[in-house]
Amino acid sequence: MIDKNRLEAKAAAAGLALSGDALDKLDRYAACLVEYNQKVNLTAITDPEGIEDKHFVDSLLFAARPEVAGSLVDVGTGAGFPGLVAKIYKPDLALTLMEPTGKRVDFLRWVCGELGLAGVELAKERAEEAARKRWREAFDVACARAVAALPALSEYCLPLVKVGGMFIALKGASGDEELAAAKNAITKLGGAWRETVALRLPGGDERRLILCEKISHTSTVYPRNGGKIAKAPLK
Repeated sequence: MIDKNRLEAKAAAAGLALSGDALDKLDRYAACLVEYNQKVNLTAITDPEGIEDKHFVDSLLFAARPEVAGSLVDVGTGAGFPGLVAKIYKPDLALTLMEPTGKRVDFLRWVCGELGLAGVELAKERAEEAARKRWREAFDVACARAVAALPALSEYCLPLVKVGGMFIALKGASGDEELAAAKNAITKLGGAWRETVALRLPGGDERRLILCEKISHTSTVYPRNGGKIAKAPLK
């Protein structure tokens, strides 16, 4: 499906080493994605090089961060990015894929079986509801890609993170502006912005990793219900 040698070279150019097993799994993942996408809308990106750059390298740049360790929840994971790629790159991760859409959860269950991945939990949940159940402040790391603007995304993710853990948002070039709008919300939720890492994909697209530490418990006021988060993001 993908060109494994080309992907290996792109990863190496970013300072990342991919094992033969990881390359095989990513190749199979891409094939599964394209096959399943014919019946369920998972992604608009289905060409091999697009998958390599915009799904795999993008996710690997996140996965390679030293903060990505222990238990990871991927909020609104969709087709599994970046969480499944992180699990392939770091097999020791305890991964939870959080996704409210049943058809996507069905895909995730199937593809985990196809890839032989162990230690992956599927949570068919909305994040704001999950954070009021057993998942509240349960994870070392929460991440999300292409889910919501950062003020709302912070309210979805930070309540899931343990004190001492990390929330990492995967954003495009607009991430800097989103952070400026979200800093007060991050503080209200018990977080503190630590750093923004500027990255570039092989095709030239800009990316930002916005890293926020969880420094205190999130007030039980949060998260609010999904309608309130969307209509009136914290300021």
